[in-house]
Amino acid sequence: MARGLAKVQAKEKAAKKASKAKGQGKHDHKAARDKQLKMQCTVCKAPMSDKSVYKQHFEAKHSKLPLPDELK
Repeated sequence: MARGLAKVQAKEKAAKKASKAKGQGKHDHKAARDKQLKMQCTVCKAPMSDKSVYKQHFEAKHSKLPLPDELK
């Protein structure tokens, strides 16, 4: 066990580096997604990013229903 101490020191150094890197660069993906998806389908509650995507979705998935006022 000639490398016993070096191995322990290497593990400690790697753990310290990992904990330091973990604190940096945190990004809240859920909040970013919620911010981007502004609209919601009135029928199926599917999130939409903008009006054109919402209109395409409504025409494809709910073609038998009349268009909502927000899409006219």
